[in-house]
Amino acid sequence: MRKADLINKISEKTGIPKVDVLVTLETMFREIKSSMAGGENLYIRGFGSFIIKKRAAKIGRNIKKNISVAIPEHFIPAFKPAKEFVHEIKSSPHIKEAPELKEDNED
Repeated sequence: MRKADLINKISEKTGIPKVDVLVTLETMFREIKSSMAGGENLYIRGFGSFIIKKRAAKIGRNIKKNISVAIPEHFIPAFKPAKEFVHEIKSSPHIKEAPELKEDNED
């Protein structure tokens, strides 16, 4: 599903015009980004948490040039789903095994 599909579904289910749904979603995404950029985590009960994870400094390798590269400590955005969200996905009868996993299991 793409963002346009999500906007269409929300608009159909709520009766809110697509333009208003688009503005609302864009505002939500912008607020999530800005709060995380400000160092703040976001917790949505029953859905999940948008958190900032710290990656430790490490030494990487550039294989083409055969040199070591120092990668400094940095922070990345991450999403941790809520227990209810995970349970709903695990118990859904509509979820099927991914095609690439099926091919691996058939060998």
